[in-house]
Amino acid sequence: MADVDANATGEAILTRDAALLQDTVREAGALARSMFRTELKKWTKGASSPVSEADIAVNDLLEARLRAATPDYGWLSEESADDEVRLSRRLTWIVDPIDGTRNYLNGHDEWCVSVALVEDASPVLAAVFAPTSDEFFFAARGQGTTLNDVPVRATAGSELDFSRVAGPKPLVERLKPSLGEIKLHPRIGSLALRLCRVSHGALDAAFAGGNSHDWDLAAADLIVQEADGRMSDLSGDPILYNRRQVTHGVLVAAGRDRHANIVSHFRNRPLP
Repeated sequence: MADVDANATGEAILTRDAALLQDTVREAGALARSMFRTELKKWTKGASSPVSEADIAVNDLLEARLRAATPDYGWLSEESADDEVRLSRRLTWIVDPIDGTRNYLNGHDEWCVSVALVEDASPVLAAVFAPTSDEFFFAARGQGTTLNDVPVRATAGSELDFSRVAGPKPLVERLKPSLGEIKLHPRIGSLALRLCRVSHGALDAAFAGGNSHDWDLAAADLIVQEADGRMSDLSGDPILYNRRQVTHGVLVAAGRDRHANIVSHFRNRPLP
């Protein structure tokens, strides 16, 4: 009886958090949209990563709403100092306030707000909102993926049409059966959106080059999985989140059968 009560309590909490997540990400997207194509203060962090006052404003909104409602959860965001208290928390928010900041600052449309709730290294809730194209992806573990409240699924099959594949060309070229030229899907500057586009069949497969981070991936990972897709490293191993190390190597997302074929290809022909 205690286990049943605990499960019911856990489901109620996730239902509460799902509503909180959707409302908050929509609000954050509206704020980012209101600052889009305006004069913004901007600077560079690290070697070459752009950041602007819009990234910070959206991060502040997300943190204020989510952490106030869930004070016992951990927090990991691209635009917050890393607090390793998160490593001891069972549930942690993983946040990219504006994924695709270069696109955003250049006035291009492909950027999004990306937030996941991770439990014990795996995402359980995810929302990705692209305000300029009005795409709101949402997934809850075991409940499927929706795009603007309509259930979606990754494309079936195992064949590769390179015009429906997005990612670094030198990497994708390793899949081609001959020496002929391939034409990939046009570049998508937001990694989270690139991966999410697998979930509703806009892409058959999407790749992430090395050095992506938890905040780029966690929400898209669940959105792809719950749409009957798979997302993993090239060996097929699942991606683990909210660890001390938050960077990742080369990854692929695709429908289940296509993903299996791609992983099999790279197992037999590993990257150097």
